Amino acid sequence: MILGSDLTSVSIIIPVYNSEKTIGSLVGELISSLESKYKLEIILINDCSKDASGEICLDIFTKYKPLVKFLSLAKNVGEHNAVMAGLKHAAGDWVVIIDDDFQNSVNEVVKLISFGENSCYDAVYTYYDTKEHSFFRNCGSWFNDKAANLIFHKPKDLYLSSFKIISKFLVLEIVKYDSPYPYIDGIILRTTDNIGKIEVKHSQRKFGKSGYTLFKLILLWSNMFTNFSVMPLRIATFTGFIIATIGFILGFLTIIEKIMNPTLPQGYTLIVVAISIFSGVQLIAVGMVGEYVGRILLSINKQPQYTIKQEHLPT
Repeated sequence: MILGSDLTSVSIIIPVYNSEKTIGSLVGELISSLESKYKLEIILINDCSKDASGEICLDIFTKYKPLVKFLSLAKNVGEHNAVMAGLKHAAGDWVVIIDDDFQNSVNEVVKLISFGENSCYDAVYTYYDTKEHSFFRNCGSWFNDKAANLIFHKPKDLYLSSFKIISKFLVLEIVKYDSPYPYIDGIILRTTDNIGKIEVKHSQRKFGKSGYTLFKLILLWSNMFTNFSVMPLRIATFTGFIIATIGFILGFLTIIEKIMNPTLPQGYTLIVVAISIFSGVQLIAVGMVGEYVGRILLSINKQPQYTIKQEHLPT
């Protein structure tokens, strides 16, 4: 192991969830390829996996103790919260965030680090010519991209990949965020415009399936909308204005029709439709306000982003 002071220090953060078949090989290849080139540390965060990932991570820590930090969380908190735990333990001048599924090869990690350290960007995102995710996951990524364009004014040609490298400066800014609902990409986009991108290869998943279920994707989008934007409230206000205008027009037309034809019976269907529309809009608006208020309450009550059950650090 070379620890010369002239080497760039690099931290690699890997949130681990049900990856017992891949995490050992991934860490082994990362250390084999990067140990001689950088002052390396790898931070594994076990997000309360249901398989043997925790035990395997502990074995990895024991085997590569000078190079590996291992954090085991007490409950499943999701990828972004787990990454926050890793960022708060990262010491590198550059920090790479990579998934545990081995869909990004070690060669692409080397390529990303080299590009990052030789550029002047605060963050470098990766993008793919072909993404080997499922159709459902690709649809979720597409929606996430369009929502980020709207909320954060993200450059339209920037893909918010989970595989990226960020500078020490940006890490120190990100970890200042103490809300229980972090969205890493949102924090990056509101902190800096100095963002680059690089194309890398994306391999098919060899084992298991993505941990992003429909429910988790909805939670992710909810974090994006309600923690970093008042856009939902503005949409509710605009929708309410449009519906109220339509209701006013319908009411005016009904009055005119009644004046012109006094024998016209009262419009039961119109009343039911109007009540349904207005009630639905009101419930949506109240629900959005309730979501914001609930998140404020949880933030005031200091709900933690994560809870570390076991912490294994090199001595």
